[in-house]
Amino acid sequence: MSANVETMFYTREKPWHGLGTMVAQAQTSEDAIQLAGLDWSVIQKPVFMENGDVVPEYLVNVRDVDGMVLGVVTKRYKVVQNKEAFDFTDRLLGEGVRYETAGSLQYGRRIWLLARMPEEYRVLGDEFATYLVFSNSHDGTGAVKVAVTPVRVVCNNTLNLALSTAKRSWSTPHKGDIREKVREAGNTLLLASRYVKSLRKEAEELHKKKLTEQQVEGYIRLLLPGGGDSVAAKKNTRRVRDELRTRYYNAPDLRDMGNSAYRFINAVSDFATHTEPLRRTDRHRERRFEGAMDGSLLIDKAYKMIHEV
Repeated sequence: MSANVETMFYTREKPWHGLGTMVAQAQTSEDAIQLAGLDWSVIQKPVFMENGDVVPEYLVNVRDVDGMVLGVVTKRYKVVQNKEAFDFTDRLLGEGVRYETAGSLQYGRRIWLLARMPEEYRVLGDEFATYLVFSNSHDGTGAVKVAVTPVRVVCNNTLNLALSTAKRSWSTPHKGDIREKVREAGNTLLLASRYVKSLRKEAEELHKKKLTEQQVEGYIRLLLPGGGDSVAAKKNTRRVRDELRTRYYNAPDLRDMGNSAYRFINAVSDFATHTEPLRRTDRHRERRFEGAMDGSLLIDKAYKMIHEV
């Protein structure tokens, strides 16, 4: 299935390959869990060998509605049901929270939901919205994870800087008292507040750091090194470098930022968020969405480079 998306819903712009059920506005949890195709539960069954003997210490996670095998896990693994994910976010963000997208990947092995947080803020006159992303796996390969993602409203770019002064994500493995651990994640709002304050401070410092055209060119070459000596490789390198230059110098929303490190970081964010890859794979849009949870390696590389060079 394209992009490994099994079921989902979305609002406004079509995400990824346009899969899912389009709705007019963000949804409450009761509607969202059905529209996203997540109104199912995980049940655990014993694992058997070919001779009929039970495999000790292991269980298989199965989707109750159709028997889909999601993964084999140890008996220490604690299931977090889809409904619990929505219940957590409802409690965290309060009555009236609206979900902008949610869905299932890899035939139910992974699920996510994304809700817009109530507060908006400004950084250097730029309007930002914050989103809460909840991700969970049912196949034993990943943790329960909650992250705060800042998004520039004017151009819908994520700006997930890996700040040393504040964290933007929380996670826990599927072990121990998992429900108590999830309840502890209520401090995510405090985490969000600290991250926003640190992001604002860092943006101000980056804005003070002025760049010459020669420095911008040097950063672009360091960030996007050549991919080889062949004609095609050189052509691709020119293309991606030209696109980043265009976003830095010509993007209407960046022109008023001046020639600064903050402008360059935002150009990289724009490039990482919206540029089509040189090679389109089945998972490239899925990986782009994963940046909302894990951050962008390219943005982090640019941020680190500016501080080191």
